[in-house]
Formats: sequence, C-alpha cells, structure tokens
Amino acid sequence: MPGISLDVTSHELNVDSTFKPIRQKRRKLRPERSQAVNTEVDRLLEAGSIREVKYPEWLANPVVVKKKNGKWRVCVDFTDLNKACPKDSFPLPHIDRLVEATAGHKLLSFMDAFSRYNQIQMHPEDQEKTAFITERGTYCYKVMPFGLKNPGATYQRLVNKMFHEQLGKSMEVYIDDMLVKSLKLEDHIPQLKECFETLNKYGMKLNPAKCSFGVASGEFLGYLVTERGIEANPKQITTFLEMPSPKTTREIQRLTGRIAALNRFILRSTDKCLPFYQLLKGNKKFLWDDSCEEAFKQLKSYLSEPPILSKPVVGETLYLYVSVSTAAISGVLVREEGNEQRPIYYISKTLIDAETRYPAMEKLALAVVTAARKLRLYFQSHAIIVMTSQPLRTILHSPSQSGRLAKWAIELSEYDIEYRPRTAAKAQVLADFIIELAVENSNTSSSTPKWTLLVDGASSR
Repeated sequence: MPGISLDVTSHELNVDSTFKPIRQKRRKLRPERSQAVNTEVDRLLEAGSIREVKYPEWLANPVVVKKKNGKWRVCVDFTDLNKACPKDSFPLPHIDRLVEATAGHKLLSFMDAFSRYNQIQMHPEDQEKTAFITERGTYCYKVMPFGLKNPGATYQRLVNKMFHEQLGKSMEVYIDDMLVKSLKLEDHIPQLKECFETLNKYGMKLNPAKCSFGVASGEFLGYLVTERGIEANPKQITTFLEMPSPKTTREIQRLTGRIAALNRFILRSTDKCLPFYQLLKGNKKFLWDDSCEEAFKQLKSYLSEPPILSKPVVGETLYLYVSVSTAAISGVLVREEGNEQRPIYYISKTLIDAETRYPAMEKLALAVVTAARKLRLYFQSHAIIVMTSQPLRTILHSPSQSGRLAKWAIELSEYDIEYRPRTAAKAQVLADFIIELAVENSNTSSSTPKWTLLVDGASSR
C-alpha cells in the first residue's frame, strides 16, 4: 500500500504555538495488552507506517481495547495533542442527503478503502508530533493515524478532489465509504470502470472483504438502500428486538441510544418513548414499571415491521402532517405516489418546560417550525403543503401577531408553504398518526370547555 502521494494531499496538524508540548509518562500495561502493542508495532513497522524517533517534544501512550470479535485494538491517546490543534471546518456531506440520493437505483456497488486513514501520509514536519511510547522505544507515525483531530475532514477533502466529476451523478462518497449507483443496468460497468481508473490514478486501495459489486441493495451509512426506498438497518432492528427489558439506568441509556438511531423510521417516537425518557430525568431511582414495559413491547411490535421511506422526486409537492401531545410535537413528511401517500421522514421533539405551557395553536406552529428546521433540505427544494384542521395560516400571518409567532412567521416565509384543511386518511401509516381531539367540559359553572389534549392528525387532502 504505497499511500496517496504527498503532492496530492497530506495531513497537517497546524499546532497552536501557544500550547506547551506535553510528554505523557509511560503507563503500565498488563502482559496481554503489552503483547498486543508489540504485535501492532511490528505490523506497522513492516508496513512502513511508523518509524523510530528520538527526543520527541510530544509523546503519548498507546491505548488497548478489546473488540467485539475478541481481538485487541491498539490506538494512541492523542488527547493532549488534539487540544493544541484547531478544528478543521471543512464540511462533511449530510448523511440523509447521501442516503436519499442512493435509494431508487437498479444497481449499486459498495466499496470501502483499505486501512482507511492510513492511506494518507502525515506532513513530514508533523510526523514527530504523533510520537508514542512503548516498552521497545518511541515511534511516530508516517501516515495519518486513528485518534487524531480532523482526519475525517482531510479524507473528505481528498475524495472530493478525486471524484469531483462523479459525485452526485454516478457516485456518492462519505469519507472512506464509496458507492457507485446506476439507474440503468447497462450503465453500471462503464461507471465502475471510471471509478477504478480514478482509484488507480491516485493510488488508493480498496478492502475486498468489505466490497460488494453489482447488487440491488446494501447497507450504506447505517441504512439499507434499495430500489424501493430507504429501509432501517436489519442489524439494528434485530439488536433492538432481541434486547431484554432494561434493569439499570445504564441499560436505559443504551435503549434510548438505539431508539435514536432509528428515529427517522418511528412514528411519533417521543410519545412512544416518553416513559424511558422520564426515567432518565434528574437523579430518580430506577423503577421499570408496567407503563415502561408496555411502551417497550409496543415499540418492539412497531419495529418488527418498520416502514419503508420513500425518495421524493425533484419538483414534486410534499405534504406535512403535524401532531401535538401534552409532552411532544411530531410530524411526518409524505409524498403522493398514485393514490397512495408514502412517508419520507418522521420527526419528533420533546417539549421543554416552557413549551409545555404554550397555547395549543402555538404548539402546532412550533411543530411546523421544528419540521422546517429539521427537514430544511426538503423545504428548500419542494413546495410544502401543511395539512391541518386548524387556522394556522391565519394565526401566523395575522398583522396583529407579535412575539414568537411573528418570529416563526418570518422564519417560515422563506419557504413555499401552503396550508390546507385535512379530511380523511388514505394510508394506514397516516391513519396511525391521528389522535383524537379530547374535549373535557368543566364541572364548574363556566361554559368554556377545557382542552386536555390537542393533536392535529395525519391525513390526506
């Protein structure tokens, strides 16, 4: 693996001169961990990825952790060095956009770069700053190691330069994950050939064990992309369904983390998961009660058949349905395909303390604003029709409005948004989104009804 030429790119640390270099004291390792470090040093020396160094100004310790397969992973604790390095603001692509741009193609080829960051060389002046200490001596990296600050930005800058003519057309790349996509079967081989020619030109190597060529579907950036649309990762779904009921706060945190990874596919996820979130509030004593167990079972039942998310067509009008409960606001963005409405994205947000006291109409407006912020790319690219049974347009555009409603109206004015009354649901995915409006009359002499719950449900025109 010769690596990418220094004439093309290299990783520069750009260390702030006001920081004093730090030499960490050598940490003691257990025999099996020390052996793992020695084995890794031998491998890197043989590959030419490191070299011995004398009198380094910066010095760090190796860190050894066990991987899921039982093998050892050896990294270096660059914490002190990273503090002295400024953040590289080079933007990484939006994962949602890349995944959506990949769905709907007939043939896909998934490629993964070999040894990831190690194919990019360190700038010669910064090599000795990556020095680390072992029982055999001190070494520094000649290639960009794991654990440094800004390696993702350096790698993305490189692949953007390499594939600038193909990106967004026949390829999508996120750091070292590369994908060739084809709408027509006959186009795939020429597009793959163009990709390989670029890889050969720059000397980038692939890991054949992690590559799949000419397939109809595959995993990309944590999602399953197919010609039908975007599906939840089966591995994540299986892991969640096999998860036992939590017994500690740590297991609750693990549960909510797994839910967060699937939020895009979960209808009104905050309402479904509210019992879990309440357990994590403050320093409450752990108590997994019947309501938590019931919510857990319902979530498992829902995720046993997760929805398939659709990909919008350029220029088509999209529909937004929003709902409000006492503790959360939710929304679903859908598109029409024939006589059916298919979901594109589910969103949900917990209402903070002040927001729970908003009037019902302001909560609905907040739901639209939250959807616009979360789904900004869709709102900028498409005309949006908000389906609502409430006079949202009148409220937001009233000349007498002030405060947050006026602020939200200005924020939404940059988008092409239309408000229409809702009628009946066309699909079960939208029918499930509807919650009835409950009105409870007060037992007092006042004739004003008491609104206990207001939800504007999902239905079609």
